[in-house]
Amino acid sequence: MNNQEVDTIIKALANPARRDILSWLKNPEVEFPEQTSSYADGVCVGQIYLRAGLSQSTVSAHLATLQRAGLLTSKRLGQWVYYQRNEAVIDEFTAHIKQAL
Repeated sequence: MNNQEVDTIIKALANPARRDILSWLKNPEVEFPEQTSSYADGVCVGQIYLRAGLSQSTVSAHLATLQRAGLLTSKRLGQWVYYQRNEAVIDEFTAHIKQAL
């Protein structure tokens, strides 16, 4: 992981709402029990909007930031977009920070 990637992730994690979203997506079955579809593809963006209690545009901006940093992946199924954590990037980032610090 290069320094630019690390800096992008740190900037993405600087916002508490984005940290909350990542935390919620760690255990989607617990955090989004009202989702009726399978969690295999992630959590529906509509469920994230409801949980965050923020405007759709604000949540969309947070999700885009997390995705640009590589912390989330998304998948479009019909008219809905589903998000899930990118565990490989999260693991690489934490290992890098552990080694660097």
